[in-house]
Amino acid sequence: MIPTPVFATLCLALAVIPVARSAVIDVTVGGTGVLAYTPNFVTANVGDIVQFTFKQKNHTITQSTLASPCTPMEGGFDSGFVPVAADATAFPLAQLTVKDLSPIWIFCRQAGHCAQGMVFAVNPGNKMAAFQAAATGNSPTSASSTAGAASASSSPSATASSAPSASSGVPTSIDHSIIVGGPNGNFYTPANITAAPGDTVTFHFHEKNHTVTASSFNDPCRPLSLTSTTGQLGFDSGFMPVSPNAAQFPSFTIQINNTQPLWAYCRQLNHCGSGMVFSVNAVENGPNNFAAFKAKAMQLNGTVTPGAGTGSTSTTDTPSAASALPVRSAAVMVTLAGLVAGMLL
Repeated sequence: MIPTPVFATLCLALAVIPVARSAVIDVTVGGTGVLAYTPNFVTANVGDIVQFTFKQKNHTITQSTLASPCTPMEGGFDSGFVPVAADATAFPLAQLTVKDLSPIWIFCRQAGHCAQGMVFAVNPGNKMAAFQAAATGNSPTSASSTAGAASASSSPSATASSAPSASSGVPTSIDHSIIVGGPNGNFYTPANITAAPGDTVTFHFHEKNHTVTASSFNDPCRPLSLTSTTGQLGFDSGFMPVSPNAAQFPSFTIQINNTQPLWAYCRQLNHCGSGMVFSVNAVENGPNNFAAFKAKAMQLNGTVTPGAGTGSTSTTDTPSAASALPVRSAAVMVTLAGLVAGMLL
């Protein structure tokens, strides 16, 4: 038993030991007339949380590297596109937990934004100027989130694109409307379409929480960015949570660049394995048709892929310097596990 004077001394000593607390560092993403992260870099300690508030327009928080500022880092984090309306009064949030003191390089992959200097860093040291110069001095290879067959953009509501004016002899492009999810099930409606170069495909996200993510025929349930042998990044809408009583629906638009087949899936947990896949220009009279693509996704169950032991329905893989980025409305902040598996399944 500890004598009373010693015990009192021990308690006093414990009472004066300082308790290290994590800091929350606020960063604003975009805003009316602003293509920037404000501030554009921060210095943080291990355990600190960088909290991003998405303001007006449509931006991402995408990890890159010092050498390639406008190219997503393989295995890095990505918030996905977060559209915010001009009249919004509540703003989505994302949190990044700093795991070590290594620099973390970030850019917005909306078309043209990185090249205009929309980059950010945590603990850049004396290399921030070089990072910005590399972003603005080089043509970004991926800021528009493109794949070989399509390029992508997203918008906060389901407003239709303006119809092109008619002119004789000039073919007009078509916008193909796709419903994603909804009260009737986890699928794209329609799930298989034919589109011409120049056409657009607009995905309207209804209730629950889905994505539309480019993949490949051989790996239906893995992002194209992880499986391509030619450096294709593919498109990814990011998660689009929609409540059952929503009156407005977010949308995501891709433009068709050629007639090559385009494959996509929903990376919400188990959705791809249950057959939530999509295609454009699948060759129906060949072996790589839509039915075969869907069957392969269901056979693999979204968890096992050729040459790999796990699928891609989890988005928790991150480099050691940072945790992944959950994105939610200003009223709700959840962990990544909640984002992927627990929110509006």
